[in-house]
Amino acid sequence: MTVWTRTQSSTQSVSIGGFSFPSSSVICSVLDSQRDGFLGKTYIFLIIGRPRDTQALLASQDLSMEKLEVEPGPLPCDYRVDRRVLNEQELEETGQRSQSPKPSRWFTLPRCSTAVAWATLCRFLPILSWLPKYPAREFLLGDLLSGLSVGIVQLPQGLAYALLAGLPPVFGLYSSFYPVFVYFLFGTSRHISVGTFAVISVMVGSVSEALAPNDAFLVPGNDTEVNEIARDATRVKVASALSFLVGVFQVGMGLLQFGFVVTYLSEPLVRGYTTAASVQVLVSQLKHVFGLSVKDYSGPLSQIYIVLEIIWKLPESNVGTVVTALIASTLLLAMKIINQKLGRKLPVPMPSELIMLIGATAISYGVGLKEKFKVDIVGNIPAGLEPPQLFDYHFFGKIVGNAFAISVVGFAIAISLGKIFGMKHGYEVDNNQELIALGLSNFFGSFFQCFPISCSMSRSLVQEGSGGNTQIAGAISSLLILIVIIKLGELFYHLPKAILASIIIVNLKGMFVQFSDICYLWKANRVDLLIWLVTFVATVLLNLDIGLAVAIVFSLLSVVFRTQLPHYSILGQVPDTDIYRDVTQYKEAREVPGVKIFSSSATLYFANAEFYRQALKEKIGLDVDHLIAKKKKLIKKQRLKTKKLQKKENRQKKAAARKVPLDSSEPNSMNVKIEEMDIENAQVGGVDRPDNAVVNDKGFTLTLEALGLPQPHFHNLILDLGTLNFVDTVCIKTLKNIFRDFQEIEVNVYLAGCHGNIISQFESGNFFEDSITKGHLFVSIHDAVTFALMQPRPRTTQSVLATRM
Repeated sequence: MTVWTRTQSSTQSVSIGGFSFPSSSVICSVLDSQRDGFLGKTYIFLIIGRPRDTQALLASQDLSMEKLEVEPGPLPCDYRVDRRVLNEQELEETGQRSQSPKPSRWFTLPRCSTAVAWATLCRFLPILSWLPKYPAREFLLGDLLSGLSVGIVQLPQGLAYALLAGLPPVFGLYSSFYPVFVYFLFGTSRHISVGTFAVISVMVGSVSEALAPNDAFLVPGNDTEVNEIARDATRVKVASALSFLVGVFQVGMGLLQFGFVVTYLSEPLVRGYTTAASVQVLVSQLKHVFGLSVKDYSGPLSQIYIVLEIIWKLPESNVGTVVTALIASTLLLAMKIINQKLGRKLPVPMPSELIMLIGATAISYGVGLKEKFKVDIVGNIPAGLEPPQLFDYHFFGKIVGNAFAISVVGFAIAISLGKIFGMKHGYEVDNNQELIALGLSNFFGSFFQCFPISCSMSRSLVQEGSGGNTQIAGAISSLLILIVIIKLGELFYHLPKAILASIIIVNLKGMFVQFSDICYLWKANRVDLLIWLVTFVATVLLNLDIGLAVAIVFSLLSVVFRTQLPHYSILGQVPDTDIYRDVTQYKEAREVPGVKIFSSSATLYFANAEFYRQALKEKIGLDVDHLIAKKKKLIKKQRLKTKKLQKKENRQKKAAARKVPLDSSEPNSMNVKIEEMDIENAQVGGVDRPDNAVVNDKGFTLTLEALGLPQPHFHNLILDLGTLNFVDTVCIKTLKNIFRDFQEIEVNVYLAGCHGNIISQFESGNFFEDSITKGHLFVSIHDAVTFALMQPRPRTTQSVLATRM
């Protein structure tokens, strides 16, 4: 390797990379190197200047970047760096690495002051921070129109979703009023519409119907007639107790800063779960569409039993109910299509559900659907608000698992929509405060006979699309529901239940579109497709609560499996760069002769440590354990042979000593001692000392060549640890074993790409010792390769050099 330096001094300035530098500050160095057939040149420009020169350079660069129009495509610029090879020890000295800070206490008492108290109050009661600054002139009209639009949509959905929960319709109105007003005070999202939601309602219905089935409230002496008043009263108590527990769980998780729990629900999981829930919603409404009386099933395979019973009883269907449901569904679909086609031209979306409610109620009253065609109707809707009542806490032990599932699913749906609208309109949605807001909505609603709520996607889109800017729109919609509860509720006495069932089924259209995820995920990611399918099948077959648990467990296991079986590769150098890529993916990437670079796409920890070692053996094409075993076997044989020779020599020495007369002269005894020393020097371990044995303090160690064993076709192994994000004891033990095994077969091992936190964890785990120092850790793969090529090679191994940068 030859190195020569030339200073540019013939001109006033030198242009490098589009910038001009004083000629006195630029030194150009060219490194010509040839080693084992690899010829490379490296041009190094060393810019010497004062800090103010650097600042001027950066300022000029900023000005030029302002004028530069960025276009897609490769950048027409190069960069060259001149520095020495850095291992971790030298990097710490150069960068002056500080000691790892001691972990602070997980909780610190806040300072007590007026400002801190007000900030804390505004954080838990966000309305105090935005309502005093509310721009009425800009937002009030939009919020008013949006609130009226959402209220018009929420009225029929509240009545319909109460049927999903197995409750009388009026309790859907209660759940559309009290929780919405509470969220108006505590919520941080400005655009989501809180209230009844189909998925949450069907989860509530599965619990209320399981704990208060029709069979438990049969009229004495009549096996077919059900005491609906007693049944509904019990189901209301179950739903309110469920709402209380859901609120407690959500508030507790919010106070404990457990808002991150939603991160364990991946998008494929949530979409598969909501699609399965929509199937359950559809199945639960079939009895209202066909006018059939079906038993209440609960637990695994309950949906299968319901479908089979409905198919068995299809000949008993009520024709009037079926015709009513078909006509209503057709008209609703037509009005929704008109809304989609003319949405931009209409100032306010057409209230299709409200039009259907009013029209169907009027037709039912005028024609007499109940009397003439025996079509089930909603019946009495009590006017006015009910006083607060205490729920029945005896149900807690039976519903605690369902309550936790509902709290997680309800929060996941609300926060996902809240984040979408927050990103779109440029404001932040606090996960933990959203948990508290939803929890308080369910908690206070439980005292007013409400069932658990979440947010509705359809109503949220209406609220955002009709000009809503804040939750004042939600408050206005709740006031509209209040007017209906107090004065107008009794007008829907003749409303057919088939109309509510049609509204529910038509609104499921958006969820059924999620079946298209199967085709998309098949092309995009098969693992996500498997999560979607497992979630869907488990939820449909095993019910909503067990299905959610199975889905979460399977999703987490898929992450473990993917880290257990990552992509392992041997890296090669991309010509003329310091970049190393998988040689099977990049045709121009070439392995550096004599150096193996092994990389894993996942972190190394206890679950994949054995796979890591096995993949390392396969990729480098060398069975290290077999080679070490053969070496130890040969050494053992040599030791046994040595012992035999030593015994034989000892017998010969004793025989020679007896033959020597007692009065022998001193020179003869000296000759014997010299002869013994020659034997010991000539034979150590029973074999002649080879020329290539490695001498150490204990004598010399035989090499693989001396033992007649095949030598590895490489002499350096570099482990790319750039993907390591944590270190456990198994990881440290595995790396130590790799160092020990490869040093046993005369291969040097180096680590590259470790982050600073990994170094700290190595230090805490006592990874570094006499044979493994920070000199074995390098900043980058190229540093490790360069250092490895500079080390002396065994005589049997040819010298090589990486291609030039």
